[in-house]
Amino acid sequence: MLVVVDTNILLSALRAGGSPPALIVDAWLAGRFELVTSLTQIDEFKRAARYPKLLPYLPRGAVGRLVNGLRSAELLLKRLPSGIESPDPGDAYLIAMAIASGADFLVTGDKALLLIRRIAETKVISARRFATLLAG
Repeated sequence: MLVVVDTNILLSALRAGGSPPALIVDAWLAGRFELVTSLTQIDEFKRAARYPKLLPYLPRGAVGRLVNGLRSAELLLKRLPSGIESPDPGDAYLIAMAIASGADFLVTGDKALLLIRRIAETKVISARRFATLLAG
């Protein structure tokens, strides 16, 4: 199963152990699904992890380990399709990743993306719903 995990879910996983985002990252690291990422997402993750409001909540070592994990993800997209439209232009790269990979799921906490529900063959679902799916 190929899965795109929104950067906000990855950041949330580092903030709260036992939360749905943390369970999702743990499941990925345990090989329960194949992660789709991109150079664009890795850059976004590194940039967001340096936000002053997040710094106190994100252990530096954990951020570094997750960046290294993303770099060795099962599917690392180096180039993304251009001209992708999104309700939030900042999320266009996530839609492009879903389209380029043919992912089964895009997991996000973004309400605008959740309203889309499907991008080609990719289902857009919340972290809580995906964590439940993984547990079932």
